[in-house]
Amino acid sequence: MILRIPPSRVPAWRLLFALCAFFLLVAEASHVDSSLLQQHAGTPLRAPGDFQPDTQNPFNPTTPQSGEQPHPFDPPLNSLEELHHALETMQSDYFEIWLGKWPAAIDWTAAVMSTHVSAALYTLTRSLSYIMPGTLAKDTPDMQKKSSELELEGQRIENEINKYFSQIITYFFGEDHFAIRTQAYDDMLWVVLGWLESIRFIQEHDGLHYPPTSHSTGGSQWYGKQFESAFAHRARVFYDLAQKGWDWKLCGGGMTWSPHTQPYKNAVTNELFIAASAGMYLYFPGDSNCSPYLTNSPTSADCTRDSATTEGRGCCTPPYGPTVPHDPVYLAAAVNGYAWLKQSNMTNAQGLYVDGYHIRDWGKNGSIGTGKCDERNEMVYTYNQGVLLSGLRGLWEGTGDVAYLEDGHALIRSVIRATGWRAGWAMRVVTFAGSSPSQQAQAQARPESEPEVVEANAWAGLGVKGILTELCDPAATCSQDSQTFKGIFFHHLTLFCASLPLEPRVPGKTHAATPAHAMLHAQSCREYAPWVVRNARAALGTRDR
Repeated sequence: MILRIPPSRVPAWRLLFALCAFFLLVAEASHVDSSLLQQHAGTPLRAPGDFQPDTQNPFNPTTPQSGEQPHPFDPPLNSLEELHHALETMQSDYFEIWLGKWPAAIDWTAAVMSTHVSAALYTLTRSLSYIMPGTLAKDTPDMQKKSSELELEGQRIENEINKYFSQIITYFFGEDHFAIRTQAYDDMLWVVLGWLESIRFIQEHDGLHYPPTSHSTGGSQWYGKQFESAFAHRARVFYDLAQKGWDWKLCGGGMTWSPHTQPYKNAVTNELFIAASAGMYLYFPGDSNCSPYLTNSPTSADCTRDSATTEGRGCCTPPYGPTVPHDPVYLAAAVNGYAWLKQSNMTNAQGLYVDGYHIRDWGKNGSIGTGKCDERNEMVYTYNQGVLLSGLRGLWEGTGDVAYLEDGHALIRSVIRATGWRAGWAMRVVTFAGSSPSQQAQAQARPESEPEVVEANAWAGLGVKGILTELCDPAATCSQDSQTFKGIFFHHLTLFCASLPLEPRVPGKTHAATPAHAMLHAQSCREYAPWVVRNARAALGTRDR
């Protein structure tokens, strides 16, 4: 173990909450680039155990000076260590490598845990500066010594990251993907998001630490890159299966929760579809493997050179041929999905998403009833407020429309206020109208009105005293499903609050922010830091309990 803190045990499902809170605390920590590596080449790198908060990171405020008392909302001093330890605890205590799974997890929560492991690795690889062996010059005896020390430390960190990535690989084979294909559409979409997150990590880690060299032949030098195509294929298969849940006949559109029950248009399935569609557009690297969509014989009349792609002993017929990256079909699905969700009246008076809609009189005398979403389930869950955030961020990057960012910030503020966080009522309304920094400042300087009475211990809609809470938490009656919800919220909040790129990540396919918009987004996310820290500290307080 390279990030050392005193051992402690954390219940697995509470751990997810703590783990994802820390994702946000260290999100967008200093990004490793060649100039940064050159700066460190002459001096030993920080040992991972000595990691200090990055003062440029809005979620890691400056460490208190000697003699100063830390502010109650300062983050834990070694949040990256805590993140690593939470990962280690979850994997050492709850993951069985010989099975390739978490035995106590049900199928969809296992997919979520896999997502969190990949997301943790994504944070670690971006936050730890280290030198890979063979990448530094050794012109002098002094440089040889320094290079050896740096390479040794780099190898230790790389081994730790590879250890957990290898467990993701074993989960790929341990995941009960045949069973999940027959389950509800939301279960399938968790699988899509999980493997897209793994692909995102692969691409980031490979790009940061295994850049092309004069000796490379164009392929990656990192062993993990070879699994990208397998992960992409599984994401594609499950996306293709899940999209069958989109239905225009009832409620004028929207995803149905499950093919096995009466129609239920619920928030999480539609949010997952939006997030997965946006993710497929942004991160899916394409897929040349069209299994399991094969005809029985390559001599079939459908297997013509113009209409099919031969693979193995079968052939793939349209629309199941090879797919390409950044297919606009995925982006269109995300745009349509959010347009339907936004007009569905699925938010309550607090701006929170309720659980979903039934159709009145459906099945009566064999009919579809009213055919409308007119029986609303008012139950509010934390994850229904979170999954959409990554979808909105993806929609902005895919379309360049800042309205998606505005909607995301509005939802986050609604959640914070619904936990009873009084400071949430002083947060400014985020609007990207205007083009200059001064216009931006004026446009957002409109705090929402605080209610006349906010009871300190009263249930505020989604928590008490600023702590994000499920309704089942106080009585300790939450199922495994509900125990996972808060971690999901913080994971998607992290994705939403990542820095906006100032240059398109994929020119011609994705969009970049103006400096003013990027600054406003960062400042808005910075306002959430004290609330996030409060929840992270509360989660840490549950260890050994």
